[in-house]
Amino acid sequence: MGVPRIVPRAEHTVSRKDIDPDALKVLYRLLQGNYVAYLVGGSVRDLLLGRKPKDFDVGTSAHPQQVKKLFRNCWIIGRRFRLAHVRFGPKKVIEVATFRRQVQPGEEIVQDGVPAPDPTTPAGEHLMHRDNTFGTPEEDAFRRDFTINALFYDIATFSVIDYVNGLDDLRAGVIRSIGDPEVRFKEDPVRMMRAVSFAARLDFRLDPPVAEAIRLHRHEISKSAPPRILEEYYKILRSGYAEKTFRALAAAGLLEPIAPELHAGADEKLWRSLAALDAYRSRFEGVPENFTNTLLLGSMIVPLGFSGFPQRRHGAGGAGADAPPSAPGSRLGSLPLARRDVERLRQILGLQRRLHDASAHPRVKQSIARRGIFGDALAWHEIHGDAPDSVEQWKAIQGEVSTAPAGEAGAATQEGDTPLRRRRRRRRRRFRPGQDRRS
Repeated sequence: MGVPRIVPRAEHTVSRKDIDPDALKVLYRLLQGNYVAYLVGGSVRDLLLGRKPKDFDVGTSAHPQQVKKLFRNCWIIGRRFRLAHVRFGPKKVIEVATFRRQVQPGEEIVQDGVPAPDPTTPAGEHLMHRDNTFGTPEEDAFRRDFTINALFYDIATFSVIDYVNGLDDLRAGVIRSIGDPEVRFKEDPVRMMRAVSFAARLDFRLDPPVAEAIRLHRHEISKSAPPRILEEYYKILRSGYAEKTFRALAAAGLLEPIAPELHAGADEKLWRSLAALDAYRSRFEGVPENFTNTLLLGSMIVPLGFSGFPQRRHGAGGAGADAPPSAPGSRLGSLPLARRDVERLRQILGLQRRLHDASAHPRVKQSIARRGIFGDALAWHEIHGDAPDSVEQWKAIQGEVSTAPAGEAGAATQEGDTPLRRRRRRRRRRFRPGQDRRS
């Protein structure tokens, strides 16, 4: 650690007009409370690259409870390390984290003051745990993963602060680890995925020691928590660079230890599916609301053989005997797939034939458009159906249904048609003892 490089406002391209207004509110209120307040991480990196950040995270010297006192719309989350979430509206969150430092082996504390397992024992060999405790901005910078993610923007002076030579790596287009990459990847194997993802998304190259560490320790990725890996997959699928990133992950050997069928099925079918997903994402400034986990999951597993219907088995030599045993169902390798997402995907795929049927009666089409699954099914049809005319027709029907008064749900859709009447069910009489059933 040493003297940071401080770049004044006149020498960098970060402008407050490009920062989210709510993030600025948080920064200024922390500053007014006499706390240090920086914009941190990927948002500073993206602003310097001329990109629009996905999130705006704040680092501060204020502790979580001190942050909460400044904001009525603040909630404290987290167990091992407390974070402040300042909410604006129903969905928008500005994450505020107190500056942290990387603790040394032997200092780790888990819940309720219990020391973490010794990494040399069976209980602790799964991963080398490094918990965090409060620290200085400099210590916070050195505990981050890559140099390009450790840049700070100081709202008090409008300067960019660089403790780790991240600005040089940003200009050179290099993904460089902070510290020994072999040690950092053993601490958290997901960092290997993040390194490859950043390189693919930013069109950067991996620093040779980083590339070599991934080659040597790629199988460590299987030690990471499966839900966390799956969440990383979803982030990649939402990014707009899914095809490029998954190609890079396959080339680095980071798919095979987690999902062998995904590694084996990484062929043109998968790349076409992910390319279609990226093309759709590129039409929007932000992540579209219909980019649900179900739709993203389907874009990844349908090319691997998931049809939406269970394989029939007719015994040895039967029609279903040769069905691939690795076709994804409730799991993708070691990754557990949410049952609701798999079931919803089956419904989406089951509706595609109806969406391609242009000869259906208008009332049938309106009935389909009222189904709860229709929005997701239409998004799939638009991304993977390769039928733009059909999509426009269904969007028009969707608009008609959404604007029709609630009382006209069963009304005729064409002049001269009469609404269908539902046949009234006959109520069954309740039998009482002593009563003749024939009466």
